[in-house]
Amino acid sequence: MKSVLSGIFAAAIALNASAAQAQDKPPLKIGGILDMSSLYADITGPGSETAAKMAVEDFGGEVLGRKIQVLAADHLNKADLSANIARDMLDNQGVEMIYDVAASATALAAGEIAKARNKIVMFNGPGSIRLTNEACGPYTIHYVFDTYGQANVTGLAAVKSGLDSWFFLTADYAFGQDLEKDTSAVVTKTGGKVLGSVRHPLNTSDFSSFLLQAQASKAKVIGLANAGGDTINAIKQAAEFGITKGGQKVSPLLAFVTDIDSIGLETAQGLLLAEAFYWDLNDDTRAFSKRFMERTKRVPTSAQAGVYSSVTHYLKAVKAAGTTDAAAVIKVMKETPINDFFARNGKIREDGRMIHDMYLFEVKKPSESKGRWDDYKLLATVPGNEAFQSLEQSRCPLVRK
Repeated sequence: MKSVLSGIFAAAIALNASAAQAQDKPPLKIGGILDMSSLYADITGPGSETAAKMAVEDFGGEVLGRKIQVLAADHLNKADLSANIARDMLDNQGVEMIYDVAASATALAAGEIAKARNKIVMFNGPGSIRLTNEACGPYTIHYVFDTYGQANVTGLAAVKSGLDSWFFLTADYAFGQDLEKDTSAVVTKTGGKVLGSVRHPLNTSDFSSFLLQAQASKAKVIGLANAGGDTINAIKQAAEFGITKGGQKVSPLLAFVTDIDSIGLETAQGLLLAEAFYWDLNDDTRAFSKRFMERTKRVPTSAQAGVYSSVTHYLKAVKAAGTTDAAAVIKVMKETPINDFFARNGKIREDGRMIHDMYLFEVKKPSESKGRWDDYKLLATVPGNEAFQSLEQSRCPLVRK
């Protein structure tokens, strides 16, 4: 009896010691650099922070005996502020991985800071193809969409349907410029023509002068190389000016379900758009979206769904690698396929691009919708190796050709 009691006592001491040791370990911190208050807040913002926290909770809240802590900061759509936040997170707050970084200019700035410190950064909200081309890094992952994929899916479908002359309204920063460039390449390669373009400042409220130039071009398609509030305002004002009734099509080259909800189906009906995710695709997407909606009162965007998926993939890799060392973790992440509600057989390439299916949708007519958020009809599923830029085309210095 004494030996049994001694064994139990020793086991209890060892268990308490292990628990105490785990409590002594610092938390594993992951940091989101988000647009919490401006034109991309609905696309990423508080919803991305919620998605990251859901991923952590579903994972169990800790890894390698360390509690997982989710941080978030508002970059106010300023590249210099984004860089400063990244620097503070990595140098002073002990953050091991940065997620999302909505908007391309802010992402490029934060990415350089993470690259210099050999830390993993996973982009979900930004679109610029530069993130996996010239600005790629050994620990950089572009997870959800990019300008090449958006242009390839939307532009190709439009030109093939006879919409072969284009004029662009372009947000005057990295993302807009890249989106116009990539879509122009698709249009001309497919036999179409680009009749002109005009650039507008970020977060524009009055598109009248830009839309009048587009209308005067007589292009069949007015391509919107912008996002968020800019896309919403441009589409609404194009309808107000009678541009769409005059026969010209407005094509949002990057739009999210939250944008369509803001615009309304009466105005948005018939729009063609490319997305990496839609809440109503299948049982798995609906199950996650239902849980997300219980917290946020809105369905997740593709960027927010991508945050959940990418954070989960990162945490699984940390557990498998047995360390938070970026080189060991990124190796596991690139070797491990991604299979969840967001991606089937997704794979992170050597340039950091996560390859997965993309979808071409048409916005429903009001009469076709069963209620709020029932906005899309699926027209086509485009395999990732067809949607995204090939490695042969890559300008990433890490790619061996």
